[in-house]
Amino acid sequence: MRLSGKTALITGGTSGIGLATAKLFVKEGARVAVTGRDESRFADVQAELGDEALVLSADVRSIDAMQAVSARIQQAFGGLDILFANAGYVIATPLPAIDVRQYDDVMDVSVKGVVFTMQAALPVLREGASVILTTSFIDQTGKHGLSLVAAAKAAARSLARSWSYELLDRKIRVNAVAPGGIETPLLGKLGLSEAEVEDFKTQFASTVPLGRMGRPEEIAAAVLYLASDESRYVVGTELVVDGGCSQL
Repeated sequence: MRLSGKTALITGGTSGIGLATAKLFVKEGARVAVTGRDESRFADVQAELGDEALVLSADVRSIDAMQAVSARIQQAFGGLDILFANAGYVIATPLPAIDVRQYDDVMDVSVKGVVFTMQAALPVLREGASVILTTSFIDQTGKHGLSLVAAAKAAARSLARSWSYELLDRKIRVNAVAPGGIETPLLGKLGLSEAEVEDFKTQFASTVPLGRMGRPEEIAAAVLYLASDESRYVVGTELVVDGGCSQL
């Protein structure tokens, strides 16, 4: 039980990587709270995580909402050992087509949301806590039509470094996990038809040195390492889990 006795908050935790991580954390002994916006999924998520888990409706773009989550965590758990700031927003944004709404949607969730999630959590984070931010392999590479997402994830990567310095006196470690192409519900939000999504997955897999897209559970395993005491000498780093896309 690698997280026995620990408490965790996962934003964007009701599907995909976030839910896979929440399930693994529960299996490893943690008490877990997850946030999401699609309340139609909450009953199923609660059933998957068990009665001890908290499934909270919250939009990371709202400072008030995240402060309310922090207060609920304090009330239910008495403090927080692990924060996985995972909520993100992915949309195809070819340069000629970028508009203000797209810019705001991506940056508000993936940058503003990370900043104010972290700020709200600070009062309840215990000394020695572990914070993990979700970045992406594309903060190191170029991908056509994904410039806004790449820029937002690069900002999150920078925040992990800066906050690592700021929180050294509290022994709080801040790291990042950078997924590659992962088969999650986010693929359905790229504005593509079902057939186009399948074609995208096939084409993307052909560019991965390991020959396939990744699974949410594979990212969850990396997050577990960064959340656990096994990584107690790891701080400010970005763990890339992309099948070799950004390295080979």
